[in-house]
Amino acid sequence: MAKDRPQVAILGVGTMGQGMAHSLLRAGFTPALWNRNPQRLIPFAGTGARTFQSVTDAVQDARIVITMVSDADAVLEVADGQGMLEALRPGAIWVQMSTIGVAGFDRVAALVAQQRPDVVLVDVPVTGSREGAEDGTLTIFASGPDTARSALRSVFDALGQRTLWLGPAGLGTRLKLVNNTMIAFLVQGLGEALGIAHQLNLATEAVMDAFGSAMFASPYIANKLSRIAHGHYDAEFSLALALKDVKLALDTVDPARHPVLCALARQWQQATEEGLGSQDLTAIARVLLEPS
Repeated sequence: MAKDRPQVAILGVGTMGQGMAHSLLRAGFTPALWNRNPQRLIPFAGTGARTFQSVTDAVQDARIVITMVSDADAVLEVADGQGMLEALRPGAIWVQMSTIGVAGFDRVAALVAQQRPDVVLVDVPVTGSREGAEDGTLTIFASGPDTARSALRSVFDALGQRTLWLGPAGLGTRLKLVNNTMIAFLVQGLGEALGIAHQLNLATEAVMDAFGSAMFASPYIANKLSRIAHGHYDAEFSLALALKDVKLALDTVDPARHPVLCALARQWQQATEEGLGSQDLTAIARVLLEPS
């Protein structure tokens, strides 16, 4: 391990955590890895990463511990139920990257304050796809003590193309909810537009050509349109997880002021219950493109 590379542990090597581990390896780190399902660790044999069967063994030598799991309950299970907090070194930095909402982050912060006030908690959701995690091109929404910045710089440089330091811990979570609300509307808008196009006897390819030079054109829209056109619905960001984030956003506001987002959540909930939850969030276009 290079002298300027702190020891990092990643707890949770699912879709995003796996890519992040590869980015750290490419940057010269030797990350310690743990996952609830040990099968996820098999691809890291011979890579230089160290894999562990227990959370406590994975974090015992780490200066920086990243959690990247599904929701707030999973974060708290890792931290408290699996013994992560108790096993951390004094002064260790906990980089909480899971999208868990405002109430979820408040629960995490309260747990740290109660059990390990000597641990530095940093709230760091990220935005980007599975490919962004693999390529180290995520955007990082960091919030927490200024004293943690220098220690985390090399880690964040390996994981992302841009880091936004926002202020006190908790602001990262808030910006992530805003960001994912925008993503939800973008994808829903694509599905709605394509659904109307097909009813007007316009081909998806015609829409792609038109949108490619439109004032709202973007690489994200182009990518999602292409995946829809080719029927590629393997999850870059699953519909179920996107729905979870929409619900987390609605939990923080007065839903009566956001009836359109509430309607989107209901439609996505129905699509998830019909079996589309594990597919990419663009799978909502499949619903909108089907004949009535």
